[in-house]
Amino acid sequence: MKSSSVVSFRTIALLAVLMMLTTSLAFSQENNPRKLQPGWVQLFNGKDFTNWRKVGAEKWIVDENGAIYGEGISDKYGYLATEKSYRDFHLSLRYKCEAEGNSGVYIHTKFEGDTPKIIAGRQVEIDQTIGNNSPTGGIYGDSRKWVAWPAPEFAAVQRPYDWNDMLIQVEGNRYIVHLNGIEILDFTYPNPIAEEGVIALQLHSGGKGRMRFRDIYIRDLTNP
Repeated sequence: MKSSSVVSFRTIALLAVLMMLTTSLAFSQENNPRKLQPGWVQLFNGKDFTNWRKVGAEKWIVDENGAIYGEGISDKYGYLATEKSYRDFHLSLRYKCEAEGNSGVYIHTKFEGDTPKIIAGRQVEIDQTIGNNSPTGGIYGDSRKWVAWPAPEFAAVQRPYDWNDMLIQVEGNRYIVHLNGIEILDFTYPNPIAEEGVIALQLHSGGKGRMRFRDIYIRDLTNP
């Protein structure tokens, strides 16, 4: 009996240690998803908007937890755009929807001067509402409106009121979108209008949007 009790105690202790290590690793990966992998660099530093610029009149700040907070305060579109242009890249980020009004991640984007009018580019859609006509992970833009949609069964992959992990892979005219670890779109765009431009986080017009973004990393495949 004594020997059996010792073995059971040791087994329980070992399982507890393994659970702690697993939790710690998962937490580390969740908060730094690409940091330790070769070729990935931090695109947002968690402190200020160095290497980013605000386009439009919407509110963009860095919150107390080091996340980007965007809030619609007018009836116009608003963007937070990178200073640098990108062609082929992998982009990893986390986002959280906190109100009605959709959002998105614009790629290969060009603005008309300092205005929020987009003259080239397309977005990977982000929408809190599940099962509507603007599905998260879909491709919209290039003056063509919807270009590609994820299959309807992927709608439930999104966590509407919690943090979501998104990975966008742009290689030539092929776009692959992963949401919370699941591939929801693999689309080859036959004739994109623009093939290079800035990356921009979007707030939809109407003054309803409230979004948070964090853990933004990029792997530049054109200029590694």
